[in-house]
Formats: sequence, structure tokens, C-alpha cells
Amino acid sequence: MRLHIGCGKKYLPGFKHVDVIAFDHIDFVCDARRLDMIADGDVSEIYACHVLEHVERDEVVNVLAEWGRVLRKGGLLHLAVPDFEAVTAEYMENRDLMNMQGLLYGGQTYDYNYHHVAFDFISVQSMLNEAGFSDVVRYDWRSFLPSEGYDDYSRSYLPHMDFENGRLMSLNVTAVKV
Repeated sequence: MRLHIGCGKKYLPGFKHVDVIAFDHIDFVCDARRLDMIADGDVSEIYACHVLEHVERDEVVNVLAEWGRVLRKGGLLHLAVPDFEAVTAEYMENRDLMNMQGLLYGGQTYDYNYHHVAFDFISVQSMLNEAGFSDVVRYDWRSFLPSEGYDDYSRSYLPHMDFENGRLMSLNVTAVKV
């Protein structure tokens, strides 16, 4: 089984979809922090795009460990979170703090849409290692997501959708369950 955790309205073919909101395509309606309905080691791959920042910072390692619990040994986690290094670089270059608000604090349009923690590669790598993952490396969304008809925050650029000249605002990493 492959899981798309915190998918929201996004449907990714070949994955079971997990979200706290019961959209029509959701297979498991639950909080991403607890995957009680899934047995240990039942999952080969997890994709979690811009969901981990919605977890309170003192819970992040426990949530990663929970995701690791359902992954089989050698299973892959594809994780995308707002990239604090890119956010600060964009701010320093353009001094447009209002354009950074969503990346820093979430959309704040409903109860679950608030950010509680910021990430850079070093912090993500450290948390993943602590939670039982290894081989943490960046990945290019082009090598993972469907090429047509799929768009999510792992491909978040400023200026918006400028894939050629813009700055990628998402920190996209893969990690292997030890």
C-alpha cells in the first residue's frame, strides 16, 4: 500500500488517501498524527506534502515515528515542507513579508490550516534520523509527481509557477525507513 498523507483535495493515482477532512476520494479520514487503522509495516511508500508543518513542533518526531511504524523496512517517505532557507532568501532579496505569510504561518482559512514549525534541510534530516529514517536526500518533484494534471505545494515557486526562473519554496526530501 502507498499512502498520500494530508492530501486535502489532491488525488494521486496509485495511493490511498489520508486526510482529516472527508473529501470524496479520502480512504482514511483521520488525523495524520495517528494512523491506528494501519498495521505495522503495511505501507511501502508515503507521500506527505506540506502537512508536517501543521503539527505542533514538539510532536513532529513522534509523528514521523508513527509514519515510520506503518512503513515497512526499506520503505520510502517523500516529504515536502516549506523551505525556511528559501523563504528567508526570498525575503532578503525582495523584502515582501506579506508574500511570505502563507509559507510561514499557513493559510489560516480553517482550523487545521496553521503552521507550527519551520524546517530547513538540517532540521528535517535530524528529525527524520531521530524517528528511524536514514538516507535523507532532496528530490526533484519532476521525478516523482505525474507530469500532467497534478499540482501541489511541492512545486511551489516564487514567482508563482515560474519553474524556470523562480525560486522553489518547498523543501522536498526522501528518506528510507531503517
